[in-house]
Amino acid sequence: MPDEPQKRRTWPRRLLIVAVVAWALALTASVVVRGGGDPAPAAARPSPTPSASPSLTTAEVFRTLAPSVVLIQANGRGDRTRGMSSALGTGVVANANGTILTAFHVVEGATAVTVTFADGTKAPATVADSDPAIDIAVLVPGALPDVVVPATLGGGPAIGDDVVAIGNPLGLVDTTTTGVVSGLNRTVARAGAAPLEGLIQFDAAVNPGSSGGPLLNSQGQVIGIVVALANPTDAGTFIGVGFAVPIGSALGAGEGDGRQPPL
Repeated sequence: MPDEPQKRRTWPRRLLIVAVVAWALALTASVVVRGGGDPAPAAARPSPTPSASPSLTTAEVFRTLAPSVVLIQANGRGDRTRGMSSALGTGVVANANGTILTAFHVVEGATAVTVTFADGTKAPATVADSDPAIDIAVLVPGALPDVVVPATLGGGPAIGDDVVAIGNPLGLVDTTTTGVVSGLNRTVARAGAAPLEGLIQFDAAVNPGSSGGPLLNSQGQVIGIVVALANPTDAGTFIGVGFAVPIGSALGAGEGDGRQPPL
C-alpha cells in the first residue's frame, strides 16, 4: 500500500520520456528527408528554343571555305577604242559538279574565262547562265580538280552579325577580311544600268578583284556574293562600305528574269 503513490507518480514521467523520444525521432527523420544524403538531380527541362550553331573563328572559317574559292581571269574585255583588256575576280564553288557563282561584271564581255581552283588546277570556263539585273553569273568549268569542295550556302543575315570576306583583291589570292553586317536591303546605283537593290551592306574590306567572292557568316556559310563597294571618289578603293547580293537572290530567288541558275 505505501508503494502505490510511488507507482502513480512514475507513470507521468514515463509518458513524458516516451513523448520526448518520439519527438526526437520525428525531428531526425525530418532532417534526413530535407537535407541528409545526396539530393536527387532535378529532371532536365527541354529548351524552349533550339541552341544556335557554334561560331567559328576567322581562321576556322577560312580553312573551311578556302578550298571552295576560285580565282577568275576574264580576257578579251573592252572595246575598239580602249583596246582589249583582262580582269581578275573571285568565285565560289556552289555545287558538287563544280558550278561556280560569281559577279556578272567580272565576266561581262569576256571572250575567254579561266578559273584557278584552290589546289592550283586551271581550267577554261563558260558562262552557263547570268542575271545582269542582280549582277550574278554562273560558270561551268571545263575541267575539275581531283577533289571538288562546294561551299555551304547559308540563310539571311541580321544587322550586326559577324562576317568574313574571302577573295583576290588586286590579285592578292585568298585575302581574308572580317567585319559586320552594316545594313540590309541597300540600293546601289550603276552607270548605264538599273540600280542593284536588296543588297547586304558590310564593312569587311574588299577591293577590285574581290567581286564575285563569298561573304560568309560565323558558321562558315555563304550568305552573299560580293558585287560592289562604295567610294565617293574615282579611286575605286575601299572606304568601309561594301555590298553583296544575298545568296537567296543569287540562286534565283530574288529579282531578275526569274531563271534558276543550274546549280
